[in-house]
Order: sequence, then structure tokens, then C-alpha cells
Amino acid sequence: MTSPDAEAPRPVQDLSFEEARDELALIVQSLEQGSQTLEQSLQLWERGEALAARCEEWLKGARERLERAREQQDSPADEE
Repeated sequence: MTSPDAEAPRPVQDLSFEEARDELALIVQSLEQGSQTLEQSLQLWERGEALAARCEEWLKGARERLERAREQQDSPADEE
């Protein structure tokens, strides 16, 4: 896949939620334009799938943290 800046993309696992989300939005936009070759489109699609999975990991972790925080907020009253 050739990109305008010709840099190798960062590994998906190294991206923050916001970075993965923003790159995913750019990939969707690029695919919607349809100006890539089939091979480029497939590479973009695969990267997009990995980015979507990364975003889901971040969201799942955030949900779990919220649930734990709620449980901790409820439990101190029980300890008194």
C-alpha cells in the first residue's frame, strides 16, 4: 500500500483509541472514493479490520473500568 507520506504504518497494537479511530475513518473515506487498485483496496480493508478490532479492545477495556468503578463506588457503604 502506498501512502502519500510513504511511511510504514505504526503497528495497530501501538495505537491509542483516538489514533485508531481517526485512521479507520481515513481508510473508510479512501475506500469510498474507489480510486485504489484491487490490491490496495484489500490492504486498506485488512488494515481497517485490524483498526476496528483495536477500537473494540479499547472500548471493552473502558466498559470494564467503568463497571469496576461503579462497583467500588457502591461497595464502601457496605463496609461501614
